[in-house]
Amino acid sequence: MARIAGVDLPRNKRLEIALTYIHGIGRTTAKEICGKAEVDGSMKTDILSEGEVVRLREIIERDCQVEGDRRRVASQNIKMLMDIGCYRGLRHRRGLPVRGQRTHTNARTRKGPAKTVAGRKKPAAKK
Repeated sequence: MARIAGVDLPRNKRLEIALTYIHGIGRTTAKEICGKAEVDGSMKTDILSEGEVVRLREIIERDCQVEGDRRRVASQNIKMLMDIGCYRGLRHRRGLPVRGQRTHTNARTRKGPAKTVAGRKKPAAKK
């Protein structure tokens, strides 16, 4: 099993797809990495030689910002937005959608499960 940037690549997938399991590497970047390492991107990860894995690992470490570094930069950017008090930072702070989506309905992913508000009781029906 190939382990690159702290991630175990899945065995039965093509190399170009398997590299996308690393945070910060998408399809285009995976193809570029395979080209630089001179490795066929259509080969399965379980038949990679040790030398090919080493070349892939070196190129990713040298050229790409992946995993922990990438996540840390993203969280620092969000923290900076909250510190300066801009609109996007306020939305992050309140746990609401940041990119202009509607919140009257939907937005349950950001807002969490619905909080039921007790309604006014209806008067009893007369007989």
